[in-house]
Amino acid sequence: MKLSRSPFFSLAALGFFSLHTLGPLSPLSPLSPLSPLQVLAAGEPDPGQVSIAVARLLESIHYSKLPLNDAMSQRLLRNYLDALDYNHLFFTQEDVDAFTKQWGDKLDDEILAGRTLAAHQIHDLFRKRVEERVTYAKELLASELRFDGDGFVDINRQKVPWPASDSAAREVWKNRITSELLQERLVKKKTEPAQAVGKRYDQFIRSLQEQTAEDVIKTFLLSLAQTYDPHSEYLSKNDLEQFAINMRLSLFGIGAKLRAEDGYAKIWELVPGGPAMKSGKIKVGDRIVSVAQGEKEFVDCVDMKLDKIVNMIRGKKDTIVRIQLIPVDATNATDRHTVEIKRDEVKLKDEEARAELIEWTKPNGQTVKLGFIVLPSFYGDPERNSNSSAKSTTRDVLALLNRLKQEGIQGLVMDLRRDGGGFLDEAVNLTGLFIKKGPVVQARSWNGEVTLSRDKDPSIAYDGPMVVLVNRQSASASEIFAGAMQDYGRALIIGDTKTFGKGTVQQMIELSRAVPFLANGSEAGAVKLTIQKFYRVAGGSTQLRGVESDIVLPSIYDQPEIGEESLKDPLPYDTFNALEFDKWEKPLHMDELRRRSAARIPLNPEFSYVADDLERIRKRLGENRISLNETTRQRELDEDKERKEKRETERSQRSKEKDPKVFRITLENVSKKELIPVKFVDPKPSKDSASLSDDDDAPATDAPSEPQKEKDGKLVFKSTPVRLDPVKQETLNILSELVELTKMDASSTAKKK
Repeated sequence: MKLSRSPFFSLAALGFFSLHTLGPLSPLSPLSPLSPLQVLAAGEPDPGQVSIAVARLLESIHYSKLPLNDAMSQRLLRNYLDALDYNHLFFTQEDVDAFTKQWGDKLDDEILAGRTLAAHQIHDLFRKRVEERVTYAKELLASELRFDGDGFVDINRQKVPWPASDSAAREVWKNRITSELLQERLVKKKTEPAQAVGKRYDQFIRSLQEQTAEDVIKTFLLSLAQTYDPHSEYLSKNDLEQFAINMRLSLFGIGAKLRAEDGYAKIWELVPGGPAMKSGKIKVGDRIVSVAQGEKEFVDCVDMKLDKIVNMIRGKKDTIVRIQLIPVDATNATDRHTVEIKRDEVKLKDEEARAELIEWTKPNGQTVKLGFIVLPSFYGDPERNSNSSAKSTTRDVLALLNRLKQEGIQGLVMDLRRDGGGFLDEAVNLTGLFIKKGPVVQARSWNGEVTLSRDKDPSIAYDGPMVVLVNRQSASASEIFAGAMQDYGRALIIGDTKTFGKGTVQQMIELSRAVPFLANGSEAGAVKLTIQKFYRVAGGSTQLRGVESDIVLPSIYDQPEIGEESLKDPLPYDTFNALEFDKWEKPLHMDELRRRSAARIPLNPEFSYVADDLERIRKRLGENRISLNETTRQRELDEDKERKEKRETERSQRSKEKDPKVFRITLENVSKKELIPVKFVDPKPSKDSASLSDDDDAPATDAPSEPQKEKDGKLVFKSTPVRLDPVKQETLNILSELVELTKMDASSTAKKK
């Protein structure tokens, strides 16, 4: 059983328009009753039958038990239109009204009858509108646009109505293109801003032309699933494989990450330790021309969909793939370089649990050893329970924890910021490392049937002072773990006001197994359905409300645009029966630590920066517009630059503060005799510095998990020091004080005896 990883609000969305956010795209083609894209390729399942299967599973298995009726049809139409055009840039209100009249209460009948005409017809008009808007955009780029007016452009159009008519749409696009040109002129300092923007739209059209009928149906069925709740999904066969990779943190291939650029698949990153990096024959920036399996003929890959190229490169362990490349340093576009690589297992180490041993200096000059474990997700191989060597979050954390204990830590932080969840049983098992035994979470089905997950092992891996660090991006399994730690009184919860608020359980159902009569069912993908809601042992749900922090720290992410309540059609909050369990016997001194933290926060300049950033972001969200006047935009940029330079100066004046001594512990070096200290670089703000948005200065986060270079026996990370992450710094302050208060408790108890 799995919990889906939740989608997260991106602060980058507050910047200018980005083409990758325009929704699923497809080839341009004339509007017709039956799109040419509907012709099935050999071996593909019938989309009508797949649609029926998905609909019936939603009706019968989904937690809400809602029938697919006229009301759901209207919600589906809304979701599908938003999936295609979620920034409300291409369709007009006239288009939407026509769709509503034709399909508003009929999509349910179409789906259950196995007809997909509606999905394709709507998609066809979408493609036609895209072609019209991009053609007009090119005309605008070739014209003389003015930048001295008093107009504005909407930053986020998701909640803005569609343009009323085609003429209104042209006005929206004129403002959009004007803003993009200003972006290039002022921010990126492009000498040919029109050329830069035009190239972006050329890539946009290219991505349209790569879409297939399968992509149309996938978008439609995904919209159908999310009509029931935000975390139910339809996954194609490729999506299903990628989901498995994300959970296993491994795949069989060459270890190269690709992205589409100008018709080529371009190497943009090599996975450390992967076959491609080990071979030394492939470089970042190389472009793939063709791919061959073993001794077979090469298959041309220019203008091919990226996922198809990825599938050609992946394969079984120890098999050979040949790749023809244009080298990044080629002086002639006709240069070709052929490499032969043996596929092997590629481990995604950046997504594994990792730890730090931190020698933290308290205000009185005393040093305390603290452990800091970062958990990106609750990952695991499906075979982990029967295979002792299979990937498991709990096993990995236990290995890191044992090494931290070996080094004599006196307190522990479990950092679940940005952890979107994963396997339910990993959350339960991880909880078991820190409590004696007892219930962890209860899951209730639609009919009231309850499944109780317990920790049955009385042993404890770590019994010292502990805090759990969260933010609004901590979701699902993270909330189960944090909620249990809070209910048991085992750890302090520190961070944003609350976590994401995803309190639902999903189950992956492969269509080939659920519907055995489905022709070519092995190619039909799967549905991930919400089948239960989970409840904390104290009875409350984390649905919508999340887990509230015991001590709240100012954070750039702490805003209502991030969380379950910001999603469409979330399931409601409710409560359930509280369970009996033995609370942790050691006090957490919550009130005292909260008071001390509240006194420290105003004294930390980094928190004042966060407060300033939050105020500006909230103002921008409220106004939801930016000026199209070049003078005004230049003044805003100058103000931003002045603010950043002022912060840089202030930080440099504080840079004489002594950095804590930090040792990075990974699963690769966890068993090594000696740990190498991390030497943190203190750079000026640059592209290498961590930032939370394109135009918002922000405190740095953790250093990357892989070193940038090694010097004098010390690993050097391109990152600002730990002290510049105020949330992490204050968390360590709180933990060190909890360690001190816990020692005082132990001393007082000993004296009484």
